[in-house]
Amino acid sequence: MCGRFTLSTSANELAAHFRLADVVPLEARYNIAPTQSVAIIRMGEAGRRLTLARWGLVPFGSSGPRGGAPMINARCETLEDKPSFRWAIEHGRCLVPADGFYEWDRSGGRSRPYHITVSDQPVFGLAGICDRWVGEDGSEIESVAIVTTDANEIVRPIHDRMPVIVSPDWYERWLNLGIGVSELRPLFVPVPSANTSVREVGRYVNSVDNEGPRCFDPPEPPIELDLFE
Repeated sequence: MCGRFTLSTSANELAAHFRLADVVPLEARYNIAPTQSVAIIRMGEAGRRLTLARWGLVPFGSSGPRGGAPMINARCETLEDKPSFRWAIEHGRCLVPADGFYEWDRSGGRSRPYHITVSDQPVFGLAGICDRWVGEDGSEIESVAIVTTDANEIVRPIHDRMPVIVSPDWYERWLNLGIGVSELRPLFVPVPSANTSVREVGRYVNSVDNEGPRCFDPPEPPIELDLFE
């Protein structure tokens, strides 16, 4: 899955990498969590545009945001099968810019967070699907889910899923809604292990309330108790 990610890349770098029509200032984020606003990139009349959306898909025909866990991820294997995702994959494809994501190793009785990056891409686009929900009072929620696939060999010891990271030469096809989903299937593979970097970070990132570069700090050394003092 993908439950947290980071985006601290400058607005100018984002605009250049994704060939955006406009430069949009964004606050550096080191611990982006579900239900928060995230940047998404879609095709507009003037080219690729960056806007904000709620992380956690709220389908158009639903009763609104759920009280339970938000739909933050969409498995690539069932995109066309689940009614919640079917419209979004055909009509609401987007890129979610990121420069890293977190996964937690929950083996051994202790949750250990890791920050995962793509070594040859300082910033990259995650495959996203978005939808717009409209309430009876006219209120609107633009929302997004991140598409996931099987983890590669580097990430698999930590978690069995990872986000679909779109190669830059696939950006145009992913955003082109005239291309059918069947033609996009080759995209749904994990980024190569050779291009993946993983580093353990401290437990500070565990809380969604914590932000800033401290989220990248290394894990704290275990406390050693002298029982004979």
